[in-house]
Amino acid sequence: MRIVLASSSPYRRQLLERLGIPFDIASPNVDETPGAGEVPRDLVLRLANAKADAVAEGRPHTIVIASDQVAVDGDRTLGKPGTYERAVALLASLSGRTVTFLTSLLVLNTQTGNRQAHIDETHAHFRDLASEEIERYVASERPLDCAGGIKSEGQGILLCRELATRDPTALIGLPLIELGRMLRAEDVAFFRH
Repeated sequence: MRIVLASSSPYRRQLLERLGIPFDIASPNVDETPGAGEVPRDLVLRLANAKADAVAEGRPHTIVIASDQVAVDGDRTLGKPGTYERAVALLASLSGRTVTFLTSLLVLNTQTGNRQAHIDETHAHFRDLASEEIERYVASERPLDCAGGIKSEGQGILLCRELATRDPTALIGLPLIELGRMLRAEDVAFFRH
């Protein structure tokens, strides 16, 4: 069975490389616009399913791995800021607050049709942040393509006072603990030599 990561994210690719298994990458063409009234948990799961389905087409005998992430502040869904100005404004609004990062994971076996899904939840408690600190951080790390405007695998971790999670890799974009369980259920072997 081939393994394909349905993502163009360099962060997810780097995480999957840590497992030491061979895989290919395919970029899914999926509209990530939330549906009217769609709640964040439904959104991340729908997008992971859509990405897996888009990549699975025409790939028999393949295990497709897909994921998506949204950040939530109360009832506000936070997207990827996209620009320096929006990243600065977003992080300023999160100063002293707790943000929940929802990271979906979908593993699809195209041979059997077996579909495993999971949503990991991480609570990031932000410190009180000075505006100059936010501006320096955004200029330095350019987290414009990251949900919530933070790269936790880099200096973004310094913006937090605490993280509450069952899997620290989920915040980066791919929950490896759960992925390992799902892949073992599909008879993927690890620890090769």
